[in-house]
Amino acid sequence: MDVTAARDVTSQVLDEVGRAVVAEQEFFETVLLGVVGKGHVLLEDVPGTGKTLTARSVATALGLSFSRVQFTPDLLPADITGTHVFDEQTREFEFNRGPIFANVVLADEINRAPPKTQSALLEAMEEGQVTVDGDTYALPEPFFVIATQNPVDMEGTFELPEAQVDRFLAKSSIGYPDDEGEVELLRRRAGRTDQSPSVEAVLDSDRVEALRTVPETVTVDDDLLAYMAGIARSTREDYRVEVGVSPRGTQRLFEAARAMATIEGREFVAPDDVKRVAQPVLAHRLVLTPDARVEQVEKRDVLADVLGEVPVPTV
Repeated sequence: MDVTAARDVTSQVLDEVGRAVVAEQEFFETVLLGVVGKGHVLLEDVPGTGKTLTARSVATALGLSFSRVQFTPDLLPADITGTHVFDEQTREFEFNRGPIFANVVLADEINRAPPKTQSALLEAMEEGQVTVDGDTYALPEPFFVIATQNPVDMEGTFELPEAQVDRFLAKSSIGYPDDEGEVELLRRRAGRTDQSPSVEAVLDSDRVEALRTVPETVTVDDDLLAYMAGIARSTREDYRVEVGVSPRGTQRLFEAARAMATIEGREFVAPDDVKRVAQPVLAHRLVLTPDARVEQVEKRDVLADVLGEVPVPTV
């Protein structure tokens, strides 16, 4: 699959998901960044905005197997990864695979589970495998996690540890629809008899795997490499930031920029690609100082200031 074909199929996927979910095109592109850029996506918003529907629609449009895990305070790591069960007929322990063994895993309301259970996803997200009782099991390919969470100031939630947050390629939110969007939502609901809208498959697992290799062919100029490194370095030097973007975050910015160029159908990364993905890829990785948190400084504002200060190269 070349860049032009990748642009065409991603456009079809975006159109198909847009038939089911009322949201901005930019939001859908951010979710698709996780698929094309071989990463995972975290969606944070209040209940009822369409996070779960988005995840299910994306999985269906991609033609991939889907699994949903509802995170609750009593959820155990084994409930996600699976466990060994004794078979009385064979007199041996057999591994019963958990819901994480799917191409697209929806970790629904991930911050309602305690940190021990949240961390069960770490190995899966980073290594594409799980280890249970000393045995390692490979996860299906492709493997993609869409995690949703309610705002951390809501009752009954646990803030994700920084190590967990850093594993997500991008973080985004749907937000409330505008007046026209909410009317369109009701119009769509009135036009069907099912509770949930239907979505048709555009791709299959083999074509998704081919799509995920296309960004490797996208060219990135040396000036843009220096630009991305400069953005990361500036976040570490900002007086409002206690912990800036890690080297892993810089690499994720690089991968996301190539993925965005692929979605746009270009064989090279432009500065606008970097600017477009910087907020969803980098903002959630920042740890603000106590003073900045007291002053209610937003991470997005810090990153916006950084993007305004770092010179943009001419490519």
